[in-house]
Amino acid sequence: MKHLFVMDPVERLNLAGDSTYVTMRECCDRGFSVSMCTPDRLFARDGAPGAVCRSAIVRATAPAFELGPEQARALGEFDVVWMRKDPPFDMSYIFACYVLGMAPATTLVVNDPGQIVLCNEKLWAMSFPELHPPTLLARDLSAIRAFARDHDRIVLKPWDGNGGRGVVVTHAADKNLGSLVELLTDEGRRACIAQAYVPAIEQGDKRILLFEGEPVGAILRVPGTADHRGNMHVGARVQATELSARDRAICARLGPELARRGMVFVGIDVIGEWLTEINVTSPTGIQEANRLQGVRLEADLVDRVVRRVAGRSS
Repeated sequence: MKHLFVMDPVERLNLAGDSTYVTMRECCDRGFSVSMCTPDRLFARDGAPGAVCRSAIVRATAPAFELGPEQARALGEFDVVWMRKDPPFDMSYIFACYVLGMAPATTLVVNDPGQIVLCNEKLWAMSFPELHPPTLLARDLSAIRAFARDHDRIVLKPWDGNGGRGVVVTHAADKNLGSLVELLTDEGRRACIAQAYVPAIEQGDKRILLFEGEPVGAILRVPGTADHRGNMHVGARVQATELSARDRAICARLGPELARRGMVFVGIDVIGEWLTEINVTSPTGIQEANRLQGVRLEADLVDRVVRRVAGRSS
C-alpha cells in the first residue's frame, strides 16, 4: 500500500507526543510505501490533484526520518492520503482540503476533506446543544456582556483557534471584558465564542479518541497552577482516566454521525458533563493514551484504514 501524509515539516514535530509520527512509523513497520508533503506542495493540473512529496522511512530510533528527494506525483497513485496538518484552520487549510477533495475515488483521504471544511472544531459542537454548555457565537459586545451577566463566569475564545490560544476566563464585572472582546472580534469585524465557564475544568479536560465513531482511548489533561487551560503545551499534566456514563452517552450520540461523515480519526474534548470541541483536523493523543493504557492505538487505526481501502476495491 502507498500512503501520503500531508503534514507539518518533520523538524517541527514533537516526536514524544506526535500522533502523525507514530502512525507513519506503523505504516513503515508494515512495509508500506510512505511519503510526506506539506500542504503548500499540493497542486492540481487539468483537474488532476497532485503533490510534490518526498519518500519517508520513519523509525523509532535516530534518525527518526529519512527523506528522499522531492518528486511530483498524482494523488491517484496513493491508496491513502492522510490529512495531518495541524491547525490553525485558515484559508490555506481550506485550500488544501479543496485539492484533497479532488482525489479520485480509488484514493481514501483521512479524514474526509469535504467534511473537515464543513465541521469546524468548535462550531460543529454547537450542533449538539443537549451535549454542549451554553454558548454564544457573536461579535457584538452588548450581546456578550448580556451573556456574561446570565452566566457569571464565562470563557471567551476564537472560533477558529487551536491549542488554547486566545482562550480567556472572564466575568460580567471584569473591566477588561470590553477590551478582551475588542481583541477577539477585531473590534467587531469577526465573531468569537462566549461559553459558560464549566468549573469541572479544574479537575481536567478529557480528550476522548474515536476511530470510525468508536471510542478507543481517553486521557485527562489537568491544568497547572499557573494556567486555566487544559492544553499540554501550556503545562497541563496528563493522567489516566475512564469513560463515565455521560462520556459514553456523548460518544454514542456522535459516533454514527462521525462514521457517516467519513471521520476516521476524531478527538473530542469533554469537561465535566459537557462536550466542548470535536477535533477533526489532525487530532492528537495517541502516544499519551498508549502510555497510560498499555495499548498501541496506531496499529488499530492503520488496521481500520487498511480495511476501508480493501472494502473500496472489493
